[in-house]
Amino acid sequence: MTHSAQPEPMNFVAAFSDPEAAARYADGPPRFVPGFEALHRMTGILLAEHAPADARVLVLGAGGGMELRALAEAHPGWTFVGVDPAGEMLRQAERTLGPLMDRVTLVEGYIDDAPDGPFDAATCLLTLHFLAPEAREDTVRAIHRRLKPGAPFVAAHGSFPQDDSRSRWIARYEAYAVASGVDGEQAAKARSAVQAHLHTLAPETDAAVLRAGGFRDVELFFAAFTWRGWIGRA
Repeated sequence: MTHSAQPEPMNFVAAFSDPEAAARYADGPPRFVPGFEALHRMTGILLAEHAPADARVLVLGAGGGMELRALAEAHPGWTFVGVDPAGEMLRQAERTLGPLMDRVTLVEGYIDDAPDGPFDAATCLLTLHFLAPEAREDTVRAIHRRLKPGAPFVAAHGSFPQDDSRSRWIARYEAYAVASGVDGEQAAKARSAVQAHLHTLAPETDAAVLRAGGFRDVELFFAAFTWRGWIGRA
């Protein structure tokens, strides 16, 4: 692995390497990300606009297997390569996918450990916010290199204003989690982690990173509190 693909800080990877945390992972995103299931559904629709019926799809940050399962169920002709640095999360993905694993290859590592492709489409959901800005652009560029010309790429992650309103947005992130049933202490810890450790950028900066990484026709398609999602083409 190279620096271009290595998240910072590393304690996030360590947290996802805990077997109990990996087993509980499926409970988290739907309660922290408004419209989580709809995000997966929209991702499949957007990829299918340009990906063929037998597409080979690269999924970066595939641990847990939730987006892999949603995409595989919606598009039975697609095959997938899922990449994640946390081995326990990949084992959880295997359990999540069950018989759908017949169409999935899992790789433990970062983007530089992924096959060269070329792939027909790619996704990176709830992952890029773990990367510092320089590493984020390098990772986006590495995804772009693995795609066929014109192939679609969907990215979605924490992205919200970084001005004086930043704390207000993070408070809303916490409030949504509590309203969705997350224990108040757990939600407060998540808020502190986001505040102190995540490399969040403003949405316009995130879109610029995608363009700098080689993608064109970058469009915002998802916005929910502290979360944003974009579609672009290689």
